[in-house]
Amino acid sequence: MSKQKAVVVTGAGSGLGRALALHYAHQGWSVAALDIDRAAAEATAQAVMAEGGDAIAEAVDVRDAQAVEAAAAAAAERFGRLDAWVNNAGIASSGTVADAPMSQWQTVLDIDLLGVVRGARAAIPWLREAGGGHITNVASFAGIANPPGMASYNVAKAGVISLSETLRAELADDNIHVVVACPSFFKTNLLATSRTVAGEAAPEKPQAMEKITEKLMARSSFTADDVAAAMYRAAERGQFLVVMRPDLPRWALKRASPELFFKMVRRATRAFIQPRPGQ
Repeated sequence: MSKQKAVVVTGAGSGLGRALALHYAHQGWSVAALDIDRAAAEATAQAVMAEGGDAIAEAVDVRDAQAVEAAAAAAAERFGRLDAWVNNAGIASSGTVADAPMSQWQTVLDIDLLGVVRGARAAIPWLREAGGGHITNVASFAGIANPPGMASYNVAKAGVISLSETLRAELADDNIHVVVACPSFFKTNLLATSRTVAGEAAPEKPQAMEKITEKLMARSSFTADDVAAAMYRAAERGQFLVVMRPDLPRWALKRASPELFFKMVRRATRAFIQPRPGQ
């Protein structure tokens, strides 16, 4: 077995996924870059190799369990081991519970939640064989805050947090550590990717919410590189939950006073709720 550790990163073709792949490579890891866009996955693998790392690229849709499992096997065969798996692939969405089409719900949950399940199931046998390792799941602060107008995304990401807690308990005796990252907005191409994959037109009010989201991303005080570094540190230190420093006060408020947090969210997002007929 190779002495150099190996990681699989899903959604590695751009944004946080590429930042994660490069950060692991900088720490001496071999990287399997998975993405639904083959060219993007290959570009990330080339970026890793350009900096002296070892990498492979696989075109994988996380909705396809067989493809995910095959990518895990390909990575283990190429690198001789598999020590970590990062479930990063995901899309964003907008729309309320009442207005978002069911097809959007099905797509978002299939990618953002069940895609993580498929990744974990593919990774666990290889990590057990290696004697341990870690699984890192990318959720979102939306899964904690649950703002209106992002219903299917909120539910999927809250599910990822719950899934991660479950995996943490189930895998502890296997020496497999679980990390869940809940960053808020930072500059990425998540919205553009979601529009392409989900293919659903959002109601007028949530479209306005998307514009605000884009502004918040642009104004964020942390970057994809910052999030990647925080996630890696958490895995190395055995930390479960990753909340970025600017988000800590809101996280603390949600825990200490859920009602006050709810009122704050309601005031901040009132303009983006679809009014009922006659209002």
